[in-house]
Amino acid sequence: MSIGSLYLVGRSTPGPARPLPHARAAVPLGLRLLAAALCALVALTLTAAVFVRTYPGQWLDGELLPRAERGGGYEQQTVLVGPAKTVLATFGSPSLIAALLGVVLLVGVLRRRLVAGAVGVGMVVCAVLLAGAVKSELPRPDLQVLSSTTHNSFPSGHVAAATALLLAFMLVLPGWARRWLAAPGAVGVSVIASATMIAGWHRFSDVLGGVLLGVTVFCLGAAALAAWSGDGDTTGGSDGGSLWRRLAEAGVGLVGLVWALLVVVPGLAASVQRGLLIAIVAAAASTMFLVGAVVFLVRSTEFAVRVPARSPAPPPSTGTRNIS
Repeated sequence: MSIGSLYLVGRSTPGPARPLPHARAAVPLGLRLLAAALCALVALTLTAAVFVRTYPGQWLDGELLPRAERGGGYEQQTVLVGPAKTVLATFGSPSLIAALLGVVLLVGVLRRRLVAGAVGVGMVVCAVLLAGAVKSELPRPDLQVLSSTTHNSFPSGHVAAATALLLAFMLVLPGWARRWLAAPGAVGVSVIASATMIAGWHRFSDVLGGVLLGVTVFCLGAAALAAWSGDGDTTGGSDGGSLWRRLAEAGVGLVGLVWALLVVVPGLAASVQRGLLIAIVAAAASTMFLVGAVVFLVRSTEFAVRVPARSPAPPPSTGTRNIS
């Protein structure tokens, strides 16, 4: 009979295993948003460096959107020019922009997210100002490309404003509403981007730069809000939902994608040139991917800025009298 084989000497009783921290919880949301902003900024810089400063980039822009004639404008030869100009005139209306920004603030007030609404309005203003500053300061060299001009139009202010406006709503809407707005909103941004190319206002690189600029501004603003609100990122609540609801959302998105492939793309192919069609499809795919990525990143964040509560004032002390 062995002695001590039935007893553990000097060992503590094992307790329940502690779960490892979730990967998303290990990195604060603010840092993740800053990393996303850095990636978008790098992509924006590379887009400008390749398409604006190099011969292959200028040539590719010219191949996708050829000029009407040597020395002529970039307005495309298609029946969609009239509708494209109508879209741009409608979205460029100051009253419409002011109304949409007012809706962002109103939703922020109703959901007690006034600071988030104000940040969203500031994002749109910053996107427009930055796009104008880059266009005026970034030189476009003459690289002897026949299909290019020295006029710089990078990035598109219309596309940057549309992207920032869509993402501004993501700061004030609840998680379930963001998913339903992201898809039609990205389609709307894609329509505006396509209209700028059809009307000859912008090249493909300008459109891509506008989307990247809007995403960069959003990630910076959202990071500031996340840090201010105490990184209120949750994994449940508004982001949880049921499995059936997520399957329904995925089904609706799949039906919309199939409809776009079967109806919209053949219709475009019959009315536009091949280069313009490629540019429109590439711009729409890039817009939907970038918007979907940032919406997924903040899908369960409330962006509620916590106002520190005032501590109640101590009651006045009542002294005791000595009765002699």
